[in-house]
Amino acid sequence: MTSVPPPASAVEANRLGIAALQTGDAVTATEHFATAIAGDPQSGALQRNLASAWRALGEDERELTALDAALAIDRRDLMAWIRKGERHEARGDKGAALAAWSAAIALGGQLNPVPPPLEALLAHGQAFVAAATDTMFTAASGAFGAIRSELSETEARRGEAFIASALGRRRVYQNECAGIYYPFLPADEFFDRGHFPWFAEIEAQTDAIRTELQALLDDPGEALRPYVKMDAGTPESIWSGLDNRLDWGACFLWEYGEPNQAVLDRCPATAAALAAIPGARIPGRAPSAFFSMLKPHTRIPPHTGVTNTRAIVHLPLIVPPGCGFRVGGETRAWEEGTAFAFDDTIEHEAWNDSDDLRAVLIFDVWNPHLGERERDLLLRYFASADASGYAVPR
Repeated sequence: MTSVPPPASAVEANRLGIAALQTGDAVTATEHFATAIAGDPQSGALQRNLASAWRALGEDERELTALDAALAIDRRDLMAWIRKGERHEARGDKGAALAAWSAAIALGGQLNPVPPPLEALLAHGQAFVAAATDTMFTAASGAFGAIRSELSETEARRGEAFIASALGRRRVYQNECAGIYYPFLPADEFFDRGHFPWFAEIEAQTDAIRTELQALLDDPGEALRPYVKMDAGTPESIWSGLDNRLDWGACFLWEYGEPNQAVLDRCPATAAALAAIPGARIPGRAPSAFFSMLKPHTRIPPHTGVTNTRAIVHLPLIVPPGCGFRVGGETRAWEEGTAFAFDDTIEHEAWNDSDDLRAVLIFDVWNPHLGERERDLLLRYFASADASGYAVPR
């Protein structure tokens, strides 16, 4: 579809307006621009020119009216948003300035590259937005801090995430399941300790479990293997750098519901601690439990897991400085002997930036938000799938 050229009278009036503005005659410029707009009322550029003339005359309200008229023609008019941001900022209209600069930054982010004349303008807008949200974050955090002691662990974590996400401090991540997805479960990153009253019992066994792991690593035999083992013919992916390498190694005690008896026999304290856990028992699927070893200067890339019906528990055993773990928008440092649980269908990653080995006991249990009857439903679902003969091999 071809655009219709503006009437010659509008082009001439605009030319005269620009000439007048350049000579400092802003009053005459407004008259010419008004004539041009009458001839071509759907031109946002003419409205912006008129806004420039009103700015030269110090007529804030009229400038903003012209800019709003330009945006009524095209909400994607970047320069109109920039000029609105400048004017509202100069007037001290903080909220309106924040809205205008935010719109300008969003539009500017779509430009690649950003034209040099716009770089400084957008940089100013970004600085304004950053300062504004810093102020708001400080105020909101103070208001939150006044009641934090009255909140449960769940309420406090949700409240902190809300404030941070509302003010652009963090992203809220969603579940991404490669396998079974159970609808309407909370998409939380870390599960609260209150869901797992038995944490203290397995934490009390940390020293004994660590001792067994160290003996196992002294003579691992075939127990230690690469955690990542891709099928032949698999194309390049985020896992290629770890494929068939012991940079991320694992010693399995249980794997997809099957015991690795040779390792269990060598680690009786660990086996007993795992046996005491009220975990999921799904034939051919759960539990899995393994010692996870991450060599120095190794990273596990951001990824998501298979199903949100489970929680993944970490019991840190050997954690040199420089190790970290992120789930969604929250990063935690492992603390030896302190367990935590998370939803691995939310993007997560791990790293060991130290010069020493990092080791964690990892195992899965039911997602605590699943009720007893829902757990029974899942067991029946998997049993029926297996009985049908159509269950997809893992």
